[in-house]
Amino acid sequence: MSKISKATRLHEANEWVKKGDYERFLTYCTEDTEWVFIGDQILSGKQAVREYMKEAYLEPPVFTVDTTIEEGNFVTVTGEIRLKGKDGNYSHYDYCDVWQFENDKMAALKAYVIEKRQGITPDI
Repeated sequence: MSKISKATRLHEANEWVKKGDYERFLTYCTEDTEWVFIGDQILSGKQAVREYMKEAYLEPPVFTVDTTIEEGNFVTVTGEIRLKGKDGNYSHYDYCDVWQFENDKMAALKAYVIEKRQGITPDI
């Protein structure tokens, strides 16, 4: 029997988020999971994450994954996410999530999330 990779476990958990089953997603997290949204807020524990999801995800978020890198107990994922606001409009973001695993569960997240703004293009 082969062991499921941490990246596969993360993507499996995120499928539940896409379906709006946040409780099922939370079964993949440790009780004391800590989520750090860089420059914004820190969530400590499953209950704080549960409350955040209830407020932030009025509808299940729509997201894509561009890159997944697994190294040791860490999985880094980049992509785009779209969230529906209370006003009914969608906001679009680029993200880079760095997940830390403990005993095959998601124990910590550092999330770098940047809102995409209309009319702004990078100088590359």
